[in-house]
Amino acid sequence: MMEALAVGLLGVVILAAWLVPKWRLRRAVSRPLPPQHVAILARNVMQYSGMDDVQRQQLGRMVQHFLHQKKFVGCAGLELTDEMRVTIAGQACLLLLGRIGGHEKPVSYPTLEMVLVYPGAFLAPRKQIDVSGVVTEERQDLLGESWGDGRVILSWDHVRRGHTANAPGHNVVLHEFAHQLDSESGNTNGAPYLGSSERYRSWSEVLSRDYANLRHDAMWGRQGVLDHYGATNPAEFFAVATESFFEQPHQLAARHPALYDEFLKYYRIDPRQWQSTPPAPVEEPPQYGVVYGQWR
Repeated sequence: MMEALAVGLLGVVILAAWLVPKWRLRRAVSRPLPPQHVAILARNVMQYSGMDDVQRQQLGRMVQHFLHQKKFVGCAGLELTDEMRVTIAGQACLLLLGRIGGHEKPVSYPTLEMVLVYPGAFLAPRKQIDVSGVVTEERQDLLGESWGDGRVILSWDHVRRGHTANAPGHNVVLHEFAHQLDSESGNTNGAPYLGSSERYRSWSEVLSRDYANLRHDAMWGRQGVLDHYGATNPAEFFAVATESFFEQPHQLAARHPALYDEFLKYYRIDPRQWQSTPPAPVEEPPQYGVVYGQWR
Protein backbone atom coordinates (compact mmCIF):
# COMPACT_ATOMS: atom_id res chain seq x y z
CA MET A 1 0.00 0.00 0.00
CA MET A 2 2.72 2.45 1.02
CA GLU A 3 4.79 1.48 -2.02
CA ALA A 4 1.87 2.13 -4.35
CA LEU A 5 1.25 5.48 -2.66
CA ALA A 6 4.91 6.45 -3.07
CA VAL A 7 4.84 5.52 -6.75
CA GLY A 8 1.67 7.55 -7.19
CA LEU A 9 3.17 10.59 -5.48
CA LEU A 10 6.29 10.31 -7.61
CA GLY A 11 4.12 10.27 -10.71
CA VAL A 12 2.31 13.39 -9.55
CA VAL A 13 5.62 15.16 -8.89
CA ILE A 14 6.96 14.24 -12.33
CA LEU A 15 3.76 15.33 -14.04
CA ALA A 16 3.75 18.63 -12.13
CA ALA A 17 7.40 19.23 -13.03
CA TRP A 18 6.43 18.81 -16.69
CA LEU A 19 3.17 20.76 -16.64
CA VAL A 20 3.97 23.73 -14.40
CA PRO A 21 6.67 25.28 -16.66
CA LYS A 22 4.33 24.93 -19.65
CA TRP A 23 1.51 26.55 -17.71
CA ARG A 24 3.76 29.42 -16.61
CA LEU A 25 4.96 29.97 -20.18
CA ARG A 26 1.39 29.92 -21.54
CA ARG A 27 0.33 32.43 -18.89
CA ALA A 28 3.30 34.71 -19.63
CA VAL A 29 2.68 34.68 -23.40
CA SER A 30 -1.08 35.23 -23.01
CA ARG A 31 -0.61 38.46 -21.08
CA PRO A 32 -0.49 41.68 -23.08
CA LEU A 33 2.89 43.33 -23.27
CA PRO A 34 3.13 45.98 -20.50
CA PRO A 35 2.83 49.56 -21.83
CA GLN A 36 6.36 50.38 -20.72
CA HIS A 37 7.67 47.45 -22.77
CA VAL A 38 5.64 48.54 -25.79
CA ALA A 39 7.25 51.97 -25.45
CA ILE A 40 10.71 50.37 -25.44
CA LEU A 41 9.96 48.43 -28.63
CA ALA A 42 8.63 51.58 -30.31
CA ARG A 43 11.76 53.44 -29.25
CA ASN A 44 14.44 50.83 -29.91
CA VAL A 45 13.14 48.56 -32.71
CA MET A 46 13.01 50.91 -35.66
CA GLN A 47 10.79 48.57 -37.73
CA TYR A 48 8.09 48.55 -35.03
CA SER A 49 6.43 51.82 -36.08
CA GLY A 50 5.83 50.48 -39.60
CA MET A 51 4.18 47.24 -38.48
CA ASP A 52 0.44 46.63 -38.55
CA ASP A 53 -1.44 45.77 -35.36
CA VAL A 54 -1.29 42.02 -36.00
CA GLN A 55 2.48 42.07 -36.41
CA ARG A 56 2.94 44.19 -33.30
CA GLN A 57 0.82 41.82 -31.24
CA GLN A 58 2.69 38.82 -32.61
CA LEU A 59 6.06 40.43 -31.85
CA GLY A 60 4.81 41.23 -28.36
CA ARG A 61 3.94 37.58 -27.71
CA MET A 62 7.33 36.52 -29.01
CA VAL A 63 9.09 39.02 -26.74
CA GLN A 64 7.11 37.71 -23.75
CA HIS A 65 8.15 34.17 -24.69
CA PHE A 66 11.80 35.19 -25.08
CA LEU A 67 11.94 37.06 -21.78
CA HIS A 68 10.29 34.15 -19.95
CA GLN A 69 12.59 31.44 -21.31
CA LYS A 70 15.98 33.08 -21.76
CA LYS A 71 18.26 34.08 -18.91
CA PHE A 72 19.92 37.50 -19.11
CA VAL A 73 23.21 38.04 -17.31
CA GLY A 74 24.91 41.40 -16.83
CA CYS A 75 28.71 41.18 -17.10
CA ALA A 76 31.61 43.45 -16.03
CA GLY A 77 29.43 45.19 -13.46
CA LEU A 78 26.54 45.95 -15.82
CA GLU A 79 23.17 46.18 -14.05
CA LEU A 80 20.50 44.91 -16.42
CA THR A 81 17.32 46.91 -16.97
CA ASP A 82 14.02 46.28 -18.76
CA GLU A 83 15.27 48.63 -21.47
CA MET A 84 18.13 46.25 -22.20
CA ARG A 85 16.15 43.01 -22.00
CA VAL A 86 13.19 44.18 -24.09
CA THR A 87 15.38 45.88 -26.69
CA ILE A 88 17.47 42.74 -27.23
CA ALA A 89 14.43 40.44 -27.19
CA GLY A 90 12.55 42.66 -29.64
CA GLN A 91 15.38 42.83 -32.15
CA ALA A 92 16.13 39.11 -31.83
CA CYS A 93 12.47 38.15 -32.34
CA LEU A 94 12.25 40.39 -35.40
CA LEU A 95 14.11 37.66 -37.31
CA LEU A 96 11.36 35.16 -36.43
CA LEU A 97 8.32 37.33 -37.07
CA GLY A 98 7.56 36.03 -40.55
CA ARG A 99 8.88 32.52 -40.05
CA ILE A 100 6.30 31.56 -37.42
CA GLY A 101 3.32 33.03 -39.30
CA GLY A 102 0.22 33.40 -37.17
CA HIS A 103 0.99 30.51 -34.82
CA GLU A 104 -0.18 31.02 -31.26
CA LYS A 105 2.93 29.29 -29.89
CA PRO A 106 5.95 31.37 -30.88
CA VAL A 107 9.19 29.49 -31.36
CA SER A 108 12.08 31.41 -29.86
CA TYR A 109 15.60 30.03 -30.49
CA PRO A 110 15.11 26.63 -28.81
CA THR A 111 18.82 25.94 -28.22
CA LEU A 112 19.55 29.37 -26.75
CA GLU A 113 19.67 29.49 -22.97
CA MET A 114 21.48 32.66 -21.97
CA VAL A 115 22.21 36.20 -23.19
CA LEU A 116 25.30 37.79 -21.63
CA VAL A 117 25.43 41.58 -21.85
CA TYR A 118 28.58 43.66 -21.38
CA PRO A 119 28.53 47.46 -21.05
CA GLY A 120 30.86 47.85 -24.03
CA ALA A 121 33.24 45.85 -26.20
CA PHE A 122 34.55 42.78 -24.41
CA LEU A 123 37.67 40.66 -24.63
CA ALA A 124 37.43 37.07 -25.85
CA PRO A 125 40.26 34.50 -26.02
CA ARG A 126 41.35 33.40 -29.49
CA LYS A 127 43.81 30.85 -30.82
CA GLN A 128 45.66 31.65 -34.04
CA ILE A 129 47.48 28.88 -35.93
CA ASP A 130 50.07 29.96 -38.49
CA VAL A 131 51.13 28.03 -41.58
CA SER A 132 53.80 26.18 -39.63
CA GLY A 133 51.29 24.97 -37.05
CA VAL A 134 52.39 27.28 -34.24
CA VAL A 135 49.47 28.18 -31.95
CA THR A 136 49.32 31.72 -30.56
CA GLU A 137 46.79 32.67 -27.91
CA GLU A 138 45.49 36.23 -27.92
CA ARG A 139 42.48 38.25 -26.79
CA GLN A 140 40.28 40.23 -29.16
CA ASP A 141 37.87 43.11 -28.61
CA LEU A 142 34.39 41.99 -29.71
CA LEU A 143 31.00 43.69 -30.01
CA GLY A 144 29.03 40.46 -30.00
CA GLU A 145 29.40 36.73 -30.39
CA SER A 146 27.14 33.72 -30.88
CA TRP A 147 28.31 30.50 -29.27
CA GLY A 148 27.19 26.97 -30.00
CA ASP A 149 26.68 26.15 -26.32
CA GLY A 150 23.44 28.10 -25.92
CA ARG A 151 24.91 31.57 -25.32
CA VAL A 152 24.90 34.89 -27.14
CA ILE A 153 27.17 37.70 -25.91
CA LEU A 154 26.44 41.35 -26.69
CA SER A 155 27.86 44.80 -26.03
CA TRP A 156 25.01 47.01 -24.79
CA ASP A 157 26.75 50.13 -26.05
CA HIS A 158 26.64 48.72 -29.59
CA VAL A 159 23.12 47.36 -29.19
CA ARG A 160 22.05 50.96 -28.43
CA ARG A 161 23.86 52.30 -31.48
CA GLY A 162 22.36 49.68 -33.78
CA HIS A 163 18.78 50.95 -33.69
CA THR A 164 19.62 54.53 -34.69
CA ALA A 165 19.63 56.13 -38.11
CA ASN A 166 23.34 56.87 -37.61
CA ALA A 167 24.25 53.19 -38.09
CA PRO A 168 22.29 51.97 -41.13
CA GLY A 169 22.78 48.30 -41.84
CA HIS A 170 24.69 47.68 -38.61
CA ASN A 171 22.86 45.86 -35.85
CA VAL A 172 24.80 43.55 -33.53
CA VAL A 173 21.65 41.79 -32.26
CA LEU A 174 20.43 40.92 -35.75
CA HIS A 175 23.95 39.81 -36.64
CA GLU A 176 24.51 37.46 -33.72
CA PHE A 177 21.00 35.99 -33.79
CA ALA A 178 21.38 35.35 -37.51
CA HIS A 179 24.28 33.11 -36.47
CA GLN A 180 21.88 31.32 -34.11
CA LEU A 181 19.54 30.64 -37.03
CA ASP A 182 22.46 29.59 -39.21
CA SER A 183 23.43 26.94 -36.66
CA GLU A 184 19.98 25.28 -36.84
CA SER A 185 21.21 23.25 -39.82
CA GLY A 186 23.90 21.67 -37.63
CA ASN A 187 26.71 23.87 -38.93
CA THR A 188 27.29 27.60 -38.86
CA ASN A 189 28.29 27.94 -42.50
CA GLY A 190 25.97 30.48 -44.08
CA ALA A 191 23.33 27.90 -45.04
CA PRO A 192 20.61 27.71 -42.37
CA TYR A 193 17.97 24.99 -42.37
CA LEU A 194 15.96 25.48 -45.59
CA GLY A 195 13.86 22.34 -45.75
CA SER A 196 14.57 21.01 -49.25
CA SER A 197 17.46 20.24 -51.57
CA GLU A 198 15.94 22.52 -54.21
CA ARG A 199 16.04 25.45 -51.81
CA TYR A 200 19.66 24.69 -50.96
CA ARG A 201 20.62 24.68 -54.64
CA SER A 202 19.07 28.09 -55.23
CA TRP A 203 20.50 29.45 -51.96
CA SER A 204 24.00 28.20 -52.74
CA GLU A 205 24.00 29.59 -56.28
CA VAL A 206 22.86 33.09 -55.30
CA LEU A 207 24.81 33.50 -52.05
CA SER A 208 28.02 32.03 -53.48
CA ARG A 209 27.92 34.54 -56.33
CA ASP A 210 27.20 37.56 -54.13
CA TYR A 211 29.75 36.42 -51.56
CA ALA A 212 32.41 36.22 -54.29
CA ASN A 213 31.42 39.69 -55.49
CA LEU A 214 31.67 41.11 -51.98
CA ARG A 215 35.13 39.60 -51.51
CA HIS A 216 36.19 41.26 -54.75
CA ASP A 217 34.69 44.61 -53.71
CA ALA A 218 36.39 44.37 -50.32
CA MET A 219 39.72 43.68 -51.98
CA TRP A 220 39.39 46.81 -54.11
CA GLY A 221 37.83 48.97 -51.39
CA ARG A 222 34.48 49.45 -53.12
CA GLN A 223 31.67 49.91 -50.57
CA GLY A 224 28.11 48.95 -51.42
CA VAL A 225 25.10 47.97 -49.32
CA LEU A 226 26.80 44.97 -47.70
CA ASP A 227 29.50 45.58 -45.10
CA HIS A 228 32.90 44.22 -46.04
CA TYR A 229 32.97 42.13 -42.87
CA GLY A 230 30.64 39.79 -44.73
CA ALA A 231 33.59 38.86 -46.97
CA THR A 232 35.27 37.10 -44.01
CA ASN A 233 33.49 33.78 -44.61
CA PRO A 234 30.04 32.49 -45.71
CA ALA A 235 28.68 32.52 -42.13
CA GLU A 236 29.55 36.20 -41.72
CA PHE A 237 28.13 36.93 -45.16
CA PHE A 238 24.75 35.49 -44.10
CA ALA A 239 24.78 37.53 -40.88
CA VAL A 240 25.81 40.77 -42.62
CA ALA A 241 23.22 40.26 -45.37
CA THR A 242 20.58 39.67 -42.68
CA GLU A 243 21.43 43.03 -41.13
CA SER A 244 20.99 44.75 -44.50
CA PHE A 245 17.78 42.81 -45.26
CA PHE A 246 16.07 44.16 -42.14
CA GLU A 247 17.77 47.54 -41.86
CA GLN A 248 18.22 48.59 -45.52
CA PRO A 249 15.69 46.49 -47.44
CA HIS A 250 15.13 48.89 -50.35
CA GLN A 251 18.83 49.31 -50.99
CA LEU A 252 19.51 45.57 -50.76
CA ALA A 253 16.61 44.74 -53.08
CA ALA A 254 17.84 47.29 -55.62
CA ARG A 255 21.47 46.17 -55.59
CA HIS A 256 21.05 42.45 -54.93
CA PRO A 257 17.58 41.40 -56.16
CA ALA A 258 18.30 37.66 -56.29
CA LEU A 259 19.82 37.72 -52.80
CA TYR A 260 16.85 39.69 -51.50
CA ASP A 261 14.49 37.13 -53.02
CA GLU A 262 16.29 34.28 -51.23
CA PHE A 263 15.95 36.12 -47.93
CA LEU A 264 12.27 36.81 -48.63
CA LYS A 265 11.70 33.08 -48.97
CA TYR A 266 13.71 32.30 -45.86
CA TYR A 267 12.45 34.99 -43.47
CA ARG A 268 8.93 34.96 -45.04
CA ILE A 269 8.47 38.66 -44.54
CA ASP A 270 9.27 41.78 -46.55
CA PRO A 271 10.86 44.52 -44.42
CA ARG A 272 10.18 47.05 -47.18
CA GLN A 273 6.59 47.16 -45.95
CA TRP A 274 7.81 48.83 -42.75
CA GLN A 275 9.36 51.78 -44.58
CA SER A 276 6.70 54.19 -45.76
CA THR A 277 9.05 56.21 -47.95
CA PRO A 278 11.85 54.37 -49.75
CA PRO A 279 15.27 55.97 -49.40
CA ALA A 280 16.84 57.72 -52.38
CA PRO A 281 18.10 55.30 -55.05
CA VAL A 282 21.55 53.92 -54.43
CA GLU A 283 24.12 55.10 -56.94
CA GLU A 284 25.39 52.14 -58.94
CA PRO A 285 29.17 51.65 -58.80
CA PRO A 286 31.13 50.54 -61.88
CA GLN A 287 30.10 47.00 -62.84
CA TYR A 288 33.37 45.12 -62.90
CA GLY A 289 32.90 42.62 -60.11
CA VAL A 290 33.04 38.86 -60.38
CA VAL A 291 29.88 37.06 -61.45
CA TYR A 292 29.88 33.28 -61.63
CA GLY A 293 33.65 33.34 -61.76
CA GLN A 294 33.79 35.63 -64.83
CA TRP A 295 34.74 39.25 -65.27
CA ARG A 296 32.30 41.83 -66.51
